[in-house]
Amino acid sequence: MRRAIALGSSAAALLLVLAACSTVGGGSTPSGNGASGSASCGSEDQQAAITEAVAGRTLKVGFTPPILSEFYTQVEKAAFNRMYELEECFGIKWEWSRQGALNDAHSGVEAVGIVENFISNDFDAVFVSSAAPHATMQEIYKAGSEAGVDFYQFNSTEELENPSQADDPTAGLYTISNIGYDDRWQSGYIAGQYLAGVLQGEGQIIQILGPSGSDWTKLRQQGFEAAISEYPGMTIVGSADGGYVRDKGLTAAQDLLTKFPDIAAIYGENEDMALGASQAIDLAGLKHWDGTEGIVTIGADGLISGMESIRQGKLTATVDVNSVDMGRTMIDTLFEHEILGMTVAQFIRIPTVVVDQTNVDWAEAKIAASQAGPGKY
Repeated sequence: MRRAIALGSSAAALLLVLAACSTVGGGSTPSGNGASGSASCGSEDQQAAITEAVAGRTLKVGFTPPILSEFYTQVEKAAFNRMYELEECFGIKWEWSRQGALNDAHSGVEAVGIVENFISNDFDAVFVSSAAPHATMQEIYKAGSEAGVDFYQFNSTEELENPSQADDPTAGLYTISNIGYDDRWQSGYIAGQYLAGVLQGEGQIIQILGPSGSDWTKLRQQGFEAAISEYPGMTIVGSADGGYVRDKGLTAAQDLLTKFPDIAAIYGENEDMALGASQAIDLAGLKHWDGTEGIVTIGADGLISGMESIRQGKLTATVDVNSVDMGRTMIDTLFEHEILGMTVAQFIRIPTVVVDQTNVDWAEAKIAASQAGPGKY
């Protein structure tokens, strides 16, 4: 099912080289299509060995996010720059196709047709982040795997649906790997803990949620409410659906601020909704948090636009779920399995960090570097 190849000693050596070549967040530019051993490509012998394994191959790769948004653009651009580095070092070529939902992204209906199209067009591998039902997608992955297509999920919630790996080494999945941050509760829980620290465990909160049927919504809300429940002086007084987009987040926040004008904080389940809520604070003539007073606003994603808003004092903080390392790790995982024949981890978790004015400089610089590189496919 997974077409996994046993890891031999020569392949293990190549993996060590590949890991050493990774220049997460920027770094030196590789030189020359495998012509000489640069620092970022390993020694000449190592570079030559991986180039031989690549054998000039072109990988045909599909990429389907649930929606075409700033976050997924950041993921894709980070992936492009890692692809460029590997191409320059080892001569691999890429054929990349992006298709995202144009209408109701969180129903997952369009994702099904997109993935089936990738299968019918004989793609080598497909990256998928989908809100479609777990069982539906696994059936499609199973059929695609039998047709020779490998699937890699990213920024998804698959661990919710899986049996124990002690009983099933594939975790009940027809995917090669699932790459993302620890999304069971993490971003919601961390956001709640951050608010509690800033507000010293006191205050009323409103929350702007994603669509009610979304697993992301369910998990982030569970995590946030679990964190707030640890502080008796904090209360969630109102919630509204912001659809994971900025304009709906603005409208939802305006309605809630009308009902609850004395709140201490707004939690936007993703950053676009939090930025919409920030606009609502301005339009209502209310004060943003300045370190001592005002409304604290926090989101989750880690967007360049969000970093700029933090600098301006319009957004207090965000949980950066690390689009940069997500995109780069997706490509490294693909390369290791498809080219070097390695068995890769079923779940790969990317580190996250809360970003506010104390650390926005390095957080923004890392994202900016990943977006400025030469990779384009």
